Amino acid sequence: MGKVRFNDNTEIVAAVKEGLKRKDGYCPCRLEKIPENKCICKEFRDQINDPEFEGYCHCQLYYCLLYTSDAADE
Repeated sequence: MGKVRFNDNTEIVAAVKEGLKRKDGYCPCRLEKIPENKCICKEFRDQINDPEFEGYCHCQLYYCLLYTSDAADE
């Protein structure tokens, strides 16, 4: 699993966090309030478990850095 961090864009982070508050912790980008859409959503959990995945979650709150041996040294 790679290293997960917040998006560097603080405006996106603030907007998504506000949406999470309004939707009781469910992804503000998803219509359904189902367990799979509770932040961190199932889609992103599955993605970050893929050793080849690097990228943002659906709502761009989180970013997963690709795991490398160099990253392990940091």
